[in-house]
Amino acid sequence: MDRDLKARTKRLALEIIQLVSELPKNTAGFELGKQLIRSGTSVGANYRSSQRGRSRAEFISKLSIVQEEADESGFWLELISESHLLPNERVKPALKEANELTAIFTKMVIKAKGNS
Repeated sequence: MDRDLKARTKRLALEIIQLVSELPKNTAGFELGKQLIRSGTSVGANYRSSQRGRSRAEFISKLSIVQEEADESGFWLELISESHLLPNERVKPALKEANELTAIFTKMVIKAKGNS
């Protein structure tokens, strides 16, 4: 599971980088792009960091950040799609993955907190 999640979070980050490069070069495109790059790349970086946690509390804390960043990425992707900055069909796969990862990490946080 760990390798799969590492790969999935990295693929999401790469897809987001590509999507952001396709955004219009206007204020909305720049601002939403900056937000999406930050949250979308943070998912993978913080997931990797969570795997090196020095304690259970640190693991849960990092995993909670991953959950929040994945959910935030979904929000920015929804705004990009609904504001028609990119076609819905272009955004849909990344949004689906962000939502799936949010659900996975939410379950992982709940389980980790339950096992504390």
